[in-house]
This record gives sequence, C-alpha cells and structure tokens, in this order.
Amino acid sequence: MVLDPHRWLELRRFRGLLESGAISLSEIARETGLDRKTVRKYLSAPGPATPPRRSANGRSRARAIDEFAPLVDSMLRAEVLMKAAVIHERLASEYGFTGNYQRTKLYVQDARPRIAEELGITPKELAGMHRRFEVIPGAQAQVDWGDEGRTLAHMGIGKVYSFHMTLSYSRDPFCCFTTSQDLQSFFDCHRRAFSHFGGVPMTIVYDRTKTVVRRHVAPGEAVPLHPEAVGFAGHYDFDIDVLAAYRPTGKGRVERQVLIVRDHVLSGRAFCSVEEMDAAFAAWVPLRRAQIHKTHREVIGERAARDHAALKPLPPTPYLVAERHLRPVGKDCLVAFGGNLYSVPARRVRPRQLVEIRATKSQVMLHSTVPGTDGDTLLAMHARVVGRGVRVVEEQHWDGLPTGKGRRTTTGDIPPRPRPQPRGEEAGPLQALLNRAAATRIEVGRRPLSVYDELTGTRPFTTSRPTKESS
Repeated sequence: MVLDPHRWLELRRFRGLLESGAISLSEIARETGLDRKTVRKYLSAPGPATPPRRSANGRSRARAIDEFAPLVDSMLRAEVLMKAAVIHERLASEYGFTGNYQRTKLYVQDARPRIAEELGITPKELAGMHRRFEVIPGAQAQVDWGDEGRTLAHMGIGKVYSFHMTLSYSRDPFCCFTTSQDLQSFFDCHRRAFSHFGGVPMTIVYDRTKTVVRRHVAPGEAVPLHPEAVGFAGHYDFDIDVLAAYRPTGKGRVERQVLIVRDHVLSGRAFCSVEEMDAAFAAWVPLRRAQIHKTHREVIGERAARDHAALKPLPPTPYLVAERHLRPVGKDCLVAFGGNLYSVPARRVRPRQLVEIRATKSQVMLHSTVPGTDGDTLLAMHARVVGRGVRVVEEQHWDGLPTGKGRRTTTGDIPPRPRPQPRGEEAGPLQALLNRAAATRIEVGRRPLSVYDELTGTRPFTTSRPTKESS
C-alpha cells in the first residue's frame, strides 16, 4: 500500500512515540485506521523519514475528514482555540460526519497553527490565549483569597489574609481582612460581601478550596462539595461554580483585584489592626468606582449600580456556619475538641458513644446522633474557649455520678465494733458458727494428743531410735 502525503503526515506523528516505546504498532494501527504491516513499513524502516510517493495513477485515497476540512477551518477562524472534541461533536450532530474523533483531532492539530498564522497570531500568543466571557448584571461573582503575610507581625499577629469578591459584570470589588481562612471566617466574609453589595449574585465562582470542595478528584469527574458550602449556598440561593483544575484564568477578574487592592490600599502603609485595614479599603472604594474600567470602557460605579439592582435580596435571617465533627464521649462525660474538653449530661450518654460537634467561632454545641423522644438532639452548649488544655464543665451534667466524699482515712487505731447482742435466749454454738463474725471470736480448747490416744486405745506414736541391745 502506498500512502498519500496527507496520510503520511498523519502517521509521522507517531514515530517518536514508537521509538521511545510509549506506543506499539498495533495501537498506532488502531488510531490511524491503517494496517499494522503498513505502519511497520513506514515507521520501523531505518533511514530518514520521507513522505511516501503517490500511487501509480497519481490519485490519493480520500479521507472522511477531507470533505469537511473547509467547515473545520471556518470554525477555527471563528474561534481559533475551539477544542477538537467540540468540533467533532458539531460535525457529527449537525453535518452527519461519520469519521472518528482521532482523525478530527489530528486534522485540527495541523490546521490550528495555519489558521492562527492567517489571523496574524504567533504560536507564543496562541499558547497564552484564553476564551473571554461576559455576563449580564447580577449573574456572577468571583471569590479568591490573598495572603498579606506578616503585615501585623509587630502587633503579635502572625498572618493576615485578604478575602475578595468581585462582581463579574461591573468589576465592583469587595475586600475584608482576617487572621484565619477557616470555614467560619470564609462564610462570614461572604455575609459581609453580600451586605456590601446589597444582595446575592446568581452564581459564585471558586477554585478548589477545601472550604468549598470536600475532596479533590480527577479531571472530568464530578466535584464533591463541602456540606456547609451546600447549605450556605442553598440558604442564600446562589449556585456554586467550581473551576476546573489548573484553570486560573477562569476567575481572572478577582485575581486581578487582589493585586489592585494590594497596590492601592496596602502598599507603603502601616496598620495596627485588621479593622484599620478594612477601613482603608472602604475609603478607597469610591476612588475605584469613579474610574473607567479598561475592559468594558464604562465607569465602574455606573455599571455597578446596574449590577447591584439585579442581585437577589438577602434572606431575613443569616445562615449559621458550623464545623461538624464526630467525637467519642469519655468515661468522665467529657468530649475533646480543639485541644479542650467539654461536658455532656451523664444521664443521656454512655462511654465511647459518638456525638456530633457543631462549632462556630463563639459556641460549641454537642448533639446526639439519634434524636430523643422529643425529637431534640442537642445535649449541651458551651462557649468556645480560646487556647488549649481548658476543661469546660457544667456541674449538673455530673448529677448521679459518685462524688468520692464518703471515703475517710485515719492515722490511729481502729476501735473494735460493739458485739451484737442476741435477741431472746443466749445463742448456742450452732448459731455462733453460722455467724461469721461471731465464729471468728469463738475460743477453741487446746489439749495434748495423748488424750486422743487414751480415748481411742491406740499406741502412742514415738520417734525414738532402736538401741543395739534391742536389735
């Protein structure tokens, strides 16, 4: 079989993989639709890789993708970064294409640089490009963290973080500063952002942070969300949009905002508290809203007014975000959490029973995993203590447990207990034997063994040795 130049270019892509052992001749044959012997002929033969000659009649065998090549080129001219999978899907569903995806992918790999060159895009620019999107007012916000380092180290605060939320339509910013990135701080910052904007966007975009994603999964798999994130989003009625892995451009609006706040609010200034840092951002916001954004070419404040008007209203009550953990109950009716011990009622638990801890920034609530007769699961509620090694106990939780107050000690002799007097007639010997306490005080007579020998008429036992005379 003689390959035409197009098929040869398609087959030549696999030569490096074959030489490195990453792929076999059979696999290449399946991918290209060629016979295994043909693949061996053109890829395993020694010498330079040269394209095969045409057949004797000068005609080459037509490929299924060749008929659709102009259509693929037009798709790439409209969107040069369109994925080959999308192109193959549209060809199959809209134009009746019957070829396989591998043929489409190989053609797109050849055509994309050519189309990019026609459009005046260099390969370097093509590698750094991404798809730009715009949204309607109130449709989306993006969230990100910023690490501000040891900004307040002189005040004894080790780390400061900045929380950012940016409305995607107007680029209207919100920022606040915290000393923790835990679950309560994360969603408390959300509530402050909603109050700042006056409403809730329809969708919020996140990266794969542990306060939103319960665990990481392989690309293409469904991302399991954190239960508290799901509850918070349901209460405020917005959708969670988690970015694909390694796609930082998906929330470029808020990532750019992190740098802008750092340059315009924090740079060259000294602060004594996070409250001062929050006040500095609040003073800068009017300046930001008065600027014309370089992308949408409108005043940010005017566009933000339309954004705010389209936001969903806030619910009447806030959502209480809590850490949730399962912990066993100790024999002392104490439950360990955060390096401290908290009591639960002794009459409602048993040792090693698992209880659920729901902890906020100010409270620790301990719940039974099985509802009681009244349907209530709350066992105890304590104020959350700061630090470690603290024991928080409500005395009524230990009601019914031994107190140890009945134990006594002495350094003197223990006086004898008075002997109980029998009722009625004097107790006989049998009654004395039955009474263990009395039996220990019965005096036993002592007599020599010879008395028993005389009574029985037996010869007394002697240990004297026989003499020579007697022998």
